[in-house]
Amino acid sequence: MKLNVFLYALVVVLWGTTWSAITLQQSSLIAPEVAVFWRFFIAAMILLLGLATTKKLVKLSLKDHLWCGLQGCFIFGFNFFCFYTAVDYINSGLEAVIFSMAVLFNTLNSKLFFKQPIRLRFYPAVSFGFLGMIALFWHDLQGTHFKLDTLKAIALCLLGTYGFSLGNMLSLYHQKKGNPVLSTTAYAMSYGALVMLLISLLQGHDVFPTLKTVSLLAILYLAIFGSVIGFCAYFFLIGRIGAGNAAYSTLIFPLIALLLATHFEGYIWQSNAVIGIVCILVGNAIFFVPFERVCHGFKQRT
Repeated sequence: MKLNVFLYALVVVLWGTTWSAITLQQSSLIAPEVAVFWRFFIAAMILLLGLATTKKLVKLSLKDHLWCGLQGCFIFGFNFFCFYTAVDYINSGLEAVIFSMAVLFNTLNSKLFFKQPIRLRFYPAVSFGFLGMIALFWHDLQGTHFKLDTLKAIALCLLGTYGFSLGNMLSLYHQKKGNPVLSTTAYAMSYGALVMLLISLLQGHDVFPTLKTVSLLAILYLAIFGSVIGFCAYFFLIGRIGAGNAAYSTLIFPLIALLLATHFEGYIWQSNAVIGIVCILVGNAIFFVPFERVCHGFKQRT
């Protein structure tokens, strides 16, 4: 029990703080493609070396490597490129709140790719989610002229969140085939990093930019703590308490991200933002909380 609590708290804290680390990393004006490359190149090398040293790195078929490549593009490449680009227009805490809607995309994609039924609670959940997003950004979008940069950032975050969801579907595909999670994750990180490197070179970006000390430390934090330790802790937690229970972390770490954004990025809590965040969290709670079990347990006690 204590280990489960520790792993859960670790995931919430690490993933709640990575959004501010992204902002700090971009303080050196490093190209998003280069930033994503270094984050997952370092993470992949650590994972591959650790698995190879412990002889737990599993060989995969060519077909599975191709799926790992696609997974890397979705979950360790283009999605983070979207988030790293959007942070120029909205703060990292708001990005984390949008990212918490990944569970809704997961539901749709599970239905699309694995024919899993959509529960009735999905519809009020997604309604609260989108109402919350409108309220959250209403201050930026209201008035005669819409702020196109804000709309662009929202679109990028939604696109990045959907890419993350597609990566989850590919991870589920690997697990259904019996491929070890850590090995497929290490390969996917490697391929995602290589794709970002290729794009960086084609666009003529400096792959070895001059970085501020804070940016360098942020990259190392994102690679080691946010990627290697964060993902491994999450996978171990899934194995111990199940994917549904582990996913409750998405309800909490956006709040940590917003609190950090308030302190470090000067985020101002306006009434519409509070309403929007509450709506999004309520939408996620409707989706996750097993109300049937809660009601059944209450009836038993009474």
